[in-house]
Amino acid sequence: MRMIFVNLPVADLEGATRFYTALGFTRNPDFSDDTASCMIVSEQIYVMLLTHEKFKGFINGEISDARTSTQVLNCLSASSRAEVDDFKKKALAAGGSEWKPNMEFGPMYGCSFQDPDGHVWEIMYMDMGAAA
Repeated sequence: MRMIFVNLPVADLEGATRFYTALGFTRNPDFSDDTASCMIVSEQIYVMLLTHEKFKGFINGEISDARTSTQVLNCLSASSRAEVDDFKKKALAAGGSEWKPNMEFGPMYGCSFQDPDGHVWEIMYMDMGAAA
């Protein structure tokens, strides 16, 4: 099984770590230090929060400003509509901001928000019974 590591540049590593912890992610101290926090979403999904200096070591060019342009939409699944709403409440309470209004597309229901650095996340529930 493959794993995914979402690498995000953050201006305030401690603040970003608090934000993602408030969402229910767990910090893995084995892969974290004063330049990075490895946040566990699941056994296969990790979010690597990297200081700008650390992130620059992995890229060519400049870091884009996620508040003024959208480079990627990160989307996680939810097990219910209630989980979508709960996740969004946690994100907003922890310092995130609403990105777009909640979405309904047939059997899909979701929300979106930006983390404190402007990175966009979506949480989506799909009613598989209705989709069939």
